[in-house]
Amino acid sequence: MTTYGYFLSSEEFTPAELLSQARAAEQAGFEALAISDHFHPWNDEQGQSSFVWSMIGALSQVTSLPVTTLVTCPSVRMHPAINAQAAATAAVLTEGRFRFGLGTGEALNEHILGDPWPEASQRMEMLEEAVEVMRRLFTGEQTTHHGTHYTVQNARIYTLPQDPPPLYVSGFGPQAAALAGRIGDGFVTMTPDADLVGQFRRAGGGQKPVIGGLKVCWGSDRAQALKTAHRLWPNEQLPGELPQILPTPAHFEQASRLVTEEMVADAVVCGDDKDAHLRAVGEFAEAGFDEVYVNQIGPEQQGFFDFYRTDILPRLQDPARQE
Repeated sequence: MTTYGYFLSSEEFTPAELLSQARAAEQAGFEALAISDHFHPWNDEQGQSSFVWSMIGALSQVTSLPVTTLVTCPSVRMHPAINAQAAATAAVLTEGRFRFGLGTGEALNEHILGDPWPEASQRMEMLEEAVEVMRRLFTGEQTTHHGTHYTVQNARIYTLPQDPPPLYVSGFGPQAAALAGRIGDGFVTMTPDADLVGQFRRAGGGQKPVIGGLKVCWGSDRAQALKTAHRLWPNEQLPGELPQILPTPAHFEQASRLVTEEMVADAVVCGDDKDAHLRAVGEFAEAGFDEVYVNQIGPEQQGFFDFYRTDILPRLQDPARQE
């Protein structure tokens, strides 16, 4: 049975707004929360970017829902030993309901300390070594590690949950899906691609969870909702590896001038058509996803939660009601 959660966008909303959305999501019947981990927003129009570990601490005090980062890069901006300590504390605060989503990152967030931005193959190597380091630290034993990319000297994490947080590895292609199957406790990908899910499972993922997500823009006026989605999130439609290599929000704004409203309309559900929302979210379940996180673009948050509470979640959670 697929779990349906709400995706908190740290790039678009203030910390107080994110906490309010978390409460509203739980009240609306969402079963879990995901939260993005960014240093910068994708563009200045989004306008926010809070520190994810502070937010998870706050979330642990206002909701009982599980929380997953979608996703953190544990290999460049912050050393994996520090990420391991942060994740362990998050798991303690949430009483074991924290799941650590991991990826190879984007230059937008990870170049800020002035280090060179590695090629994709090297970033995958770094992620694999980072996972190794974190798993060793989650044992609570004193750890020393001298690897290709990281050094850890006499490190021990004292504040630990009863069980280590699961590590969900993100990927958007066959090599990343294979890596997730080999080293991850789950797989994160943002398109409802059954073939990619199959590649993950064949590479060692087995029955481990597959996690996905999508953005929608609910509103009673579809044309206005489309304008909102185009204004705030045109970057979602940029192709290929471009989102991984552009270094600043200004560069994303420049590239996003090529994204038209029509392109957004083809990719993002806008408006209040129940069947359109059900189809878009349901595609993930049909592709074999275990968890799906929905994010509402723009200010119409309460209308979105009311709509999903009454018209969407009951039908997703009980397929017989869709007939």
